[in-house]
Amino acid sequence: MKLKILGAGSIGNHLSNASRRLGWPVDLVDTDPKALERTRTSIYPSRYGRWDEAIRLFAAADAPVGGYDLICIGTPPDSHVPLARAAIAEKPKAILVEKPLCGPDLAGAQELADEAKAAGVAVFVGYDHVVGQASRLAADLLRGGDFGEVATIDVEFREYWGGIFAAHPWLAGPWESYLGFWQRGGGASGEHSHAANLWQHFALAAGLGRVVEVQATLDFVKDDKVNYDRLCMMHLRTERGVAGRCVQDVVTQPLRKWARIQGANAYLEWSCGREPGVDAVYAGLPGKAAIEHKVSKTRPDDFIEELNHVAAALAGDAAASPIALARGLDTMLVVAAAHLSSQTGRRVRIDYSKGCRPAALAVD
Repeated sequence: MKLKILGAGSIGNHLSNASRRLGWPVDLVDTDPKALERTRTSIYPSRYGRWDEAIRLFAAADAPVGGYDLICIGTPPDSHVPLARAAIAEKPKAILVEKPLCGPDLAGAQELADEAKAAGVAVFVGYDHVVGQASRLAADLLRGGDFGEVATIDVEFREYWGGIFAAHPWLAGPWESYLGFWQRGGGASGEHSHAANLWQHFALAAGLGRVVEVQATLDFVKDDKVNYDRLCMMHLRTERGVAGRCVQDVVTQPLRKWARIQGANAYLEWSCGREPGVDAVYAGLPGKAAIEHKVSKTRPDDFIEELNHVAAALAGDAAASPIALARGLDTMLVVAAAHLSSQTGRRVRIDYSKGCRPAALAVD
């Protein structure tokens, strides 16, 4: 596929490298000439060994328009929806938007979905964990039916965000990017919304339906520089009445990216980075000792898996993809509901018939 990638930050570099490793041509675009130069001379060669001259760099004003199979958007979350809506006009086969799709205000999210559907352009949201090998294995085991009726799901993405700033040394701290502002899609609720998305993914795999109730507590850091949630704790309930817990933070050291699904007969655990370079799935099946499945991978592998998945989805049923726009919209409704619940101290119900809009959220 031929790609255009908007945003020459960390995600843009990862996607550029993944595309080139797949042999796909790439045009990388940014509004800031310094970001393009930093990519060419620093980020890309330090991560992948050397700069790839096949990657074409463009200032946004000079970027080619049209003729792309996939347009990837790796800019800050508060620019995702406007850029994705503009990209629809270029008529690519698909658009891949980095997570989170937008801020908790949900501005333009449903309009994006409506416009993409009308134009026949598939849209994906970059929750790459759910298309990784370990998550696919876990979902397949859940669908196998040996676990019995699922009683609860727990997911945690607890990770100090110092690693993010180590990968972005040009940022002095969260105040210099969207990360330090929850309204822009930063903080624990946005940056680590992989957890909410994974919770929803496993719930659907287990046949539990979508999340319809959210009760949340968020812990904020607010001063003259930043306003973000460092901790987002959610209690979730599905359409079938199954409840569970989802925790996201930006303070925990060492990290814990973990999920557990408890069934009537057995349990399943998923762990990201259980060991360096290893994801793992543990299954305690009826009448058997727990079985461990290990998956070796590197960080660049995550993006290769993601792009391979997009290509395969386009060749099949893109709407059925676990990273299809519909799933990303569902995750944003949960994130928005968490903020509303924390603000009001009340439970929030989600009515999906009203689309991905604030009107879909009702305080109980």
